[in-house]
Amino acid sequence: MIQDINGKFNLDYKIIGPSDNDYVLSFLDDNIQLINNDIPMYKDINANNLIYGFSIDSNRYFINLDDAKEGIININVFRNFYDREKAFAMITGYHLYTWYKNNKYCGRCGKRLTFGIKERSMICDCGNIVYPRINPAVIVGLIHNDKILLTKYRKGYKSYALVAGFTEIGESFEETVRREVFEEVGLHVGKIEYYKSQPWGLSGSVLSGYFAYVIDENDTPILEVDELKEAKWFKKEEIDLVDNNTSLTREMILYFKNGGLDNDASR
Repeated sequence: MIQDINGKFNLDYKIIGPSDNDYVLSFLDDNIQLINNDIPMYKDINANNLIYGFSIDSNRYFINLDDAKEGIININVFRNFYDREKAFAMITGYHLYTWYKNNKYCGRCGKRLTFGIKERSMICDCGNIVYPRINPAVIVGLIHNDKILLTKYRKGYKSYALVAGFTEIGESFEETVRREVFEEVGLHVGKIEYYKSQPWGLSGSVLSGYFAYVIDENDTPILEVDELKEAKWFKKEEIDLVDNNTSLTREMILYFKNGGLDNDASR
């Protein structure tokens, strides 16, 4: 998956300035700035409003708090980017960029927030401290007999995906699985098995992946049409996907296709 990189990822908070060979991640809404199809270095661009983000091995990445003005391309370029470590840096930087952009003012009193000194936070004189927001969510590989349910969103991502949704206040992940499955496709599940997790900067989330087993005799999905335009059962041999080493969703689909559930001794 996108976070499975060779280099060591270090998110320790530091108050430091950039050097010429540090990378600068600049964004505009859902777009990222690339120069010659690469993340630009500090020496190659005019950027002054920067904050240190993280490092991967010896490579340091800074977040541009100003919007990019040139060389922008949709952030989804990361999915097929030639350098997987930089692809991970792109969406992780995007997560931080959107958090900083959305937290310039205090939600309690309205004053301008200032940067934390000892930790990554935004601080207000009124005592309010805002930390980076991470949204918990689930991805569900829905199984019935020898089939898995693949869905397509009504908007956005065009390829087949899995049932997914954010965890609500007071819910466990398992309760989220049951609720989201019923809300999106009108089915009930019994056994739920945890698979893996993944940070996903596009939605500011950490995703928990589960396989869940339908207990309804009639497995016909009833779509939540505001979110989905298709839900279809697939047998292993009917799935036509290749592994792009990016998303938890695709890994889970291919895990099913390649017989992973049949070979899982923990089941």
